[in-house]
Amino acid sequence: MSQATQDSVREDGIIASVSGPVVTARDLDARMNDVVYVGDEGLMGEVIEIEGDLTTIQVYEETSGVGPGEPVENTGEPLTVDLGPGMLDAIYDGVQRPLDVLESKMGSPYLDRGVDAPGIDLEKKWEFEPTVSEGDEVAPGDVVGTVPETVTIEHKVMVPPDFEGGEVAAAEAGEFSVTEAVVELDNGEEVTMHQEWPVRKARPSKEKKTPREPLVSGQRILDGLFPIAKGGTAAIPGPFGSGKTVTQHQLAKWADADIVVYVGCGERGNEMTEVIEDFPELDDPKTGNPLMARTSLIANTSNMPVAARESCIYTGITIAEYYRDMGYDVALMADSTSRWAEAMREISSRLEEMPGEEGYPAYLAARLSEFYERAGYFTTVNGNEGSVSVIGAVSPPGGDFSEPVTQNTLRIVKTFWALDADLAERRHFPAINWNESYSLYQDQLDPWFVENVEDDWPEERQWAVDVLDEENELQEIVQLVGKDALPEDQQLTLEVARYLREAYLQQNAFHPTDTYCEPEKTYGILTAIHTFNDEAFKALEAGVPVEEIQAIEAVPRLNRIGVQEDWEAYIEDLKEEITEQLRELY
Repeated sequence: MSQATQDSVREDGIIASVSGPVVTARDLDARMNDVVYVGDEGLMGEVIEIEGDLTTIQVYEETSGVGPGEPVENTGEPLTVDLGPGMLDAIYDGVQRPLDVLESKMGSPYLDRGVDAPGIDLEKKWEFEPTVSEGDEVAPGDVVGTVPETVTIEHKVMVPPDFEGGEVAAAEAGEFSVTEAVVELDNGEEVTMHQEWPVRKARPSKEKKTPREPLVSGQRILDGLFPIAKGGTAAIPGPFGSGKTVTQHQLAKWADADIVVYVGCGERGNEMTEVIEDFPELDDPKTGNPLMARTSLIANTSNMPVAARESCIYTGITIAEYYRDMGYDVALMADSTSRWAEAMREISSRLEEMPGEEGYPAYLAARLSEFYERAGYFTTVNGNEGSVSVIGAVSPPGGDFSEPVTQNTLRIVKTFWALDADLAERRHFPAINWNESYSLYQDQLDPWFVENVEDDWPEERQWAVDVLDEENELQEIVQLVGKDALPEDQQLTLEVARYLREAYLQQNAFHPTDTYCEPEKTYGILTAIHTFNDEAFKALEAGVPVEEIQAIEAVPRLNRIGVQEDWEAYIEDLKEEITEQLRELY
């Protein structure tokens, strides 16, 4: 959170009433979305409603003990974030207060109220290398130099979007703090490594383009059947225990984004602890460096003040847009948007607004749209291309997908990964229901898979979908009359579908090899199962009983492809064995 100077803070009002995180102040000279400090302890809040001489504020900290008559100070500035080197390998709360800095201030993990700190270290020196020279013309958004932010990411210092730009008057290499000028322009403007940006305002771009490249996740069911594009949007709804958080952890660990922004919005503390403990230990598959070197974490757990959930989503997307402007591909994980919506519902009820469906505010759909629409594949103002992909978990009560947050999210996102409690109970993970899930990016991403993996990628995927659809229809008959009552060709279809489910759609997130599956391996597993399908039906047509086909020794090896390191040789050998053993039967 950007710190207002002492001179700009004005003691303008007094508290009239307190209702949970919502405080009403009287005689406060403020505008909508101004940041204010509430009470004797200076709790951070934001103006959300003005009516006459009454100003309503949502407070981002616990308000117990705050009472009428205490002062309210207005900064005169909206809720902003500090942007600059130092945001990666950092852990923030919902309003970008660095938790490690607050802990060192307090000398305890239990934070006092009213404690504040800048989002980035304003004193630390960074090694700046200019990419412009004296006399060069620069415009808003142009890159003027670089800083090695982490071992993985080169931070690009840009002219702020609200500058006029002009001719470079001075630019020197050296060590600077983020508040010191590194480039001076002839019009007197000084470019520093530090920018501030209001979280509720999207950063400008030149053009929003149609995404044509997949965000490769290393998860077979996602890449193979329901891909998401770089710059795309996806929702992962599911009941408790179905694997939302593990799926998002997998995406954060393995997706081929340059930067990951992980927003823990109202989730349990143990889930964020897992992220905080795991990520520093994990090696980035791209570089071999620690994964945290390209990750920024925002931890706003369920025991933190509810109002801060409302801002943490915006804090995360603003950080993501900043790295997008450098030309990076950013993946933002929001876990979960349901908790964000519940925070809006609580604040709306305390404002006594007219409730919408299930008590959520009438503007729920509009707020969700504003958030997801900030994703996309962009040509930035400096001519780079960058993307922000947003993947939001949804936690519908009781797994009811008809509730408002899930339904409004479905109208916005283009990829839907539906988690299924029944699959989770059967220990099928990831528990994504292939009959309910979909991706609207398939047609625009198929050319990439054809060019970079195999020519017949779309045909293989469609074959798998058709087999799974047929299995779904046959299961209704099986439940009535039993599998043995089916014709042999349909029994064989069920057997092929079983291997699709077990060898292809299931994946072990905790196995060192199977946790990540490159697209080539995903394709290879599918072709191995397809080979079994083709050869098995040839044997069936030649009069071989289906029981003998199912009993060949090679076919169970399909389930072991995922854990093979030398998978290419394994698949080729397995295809030959399956073909040879089936042809020996006739």
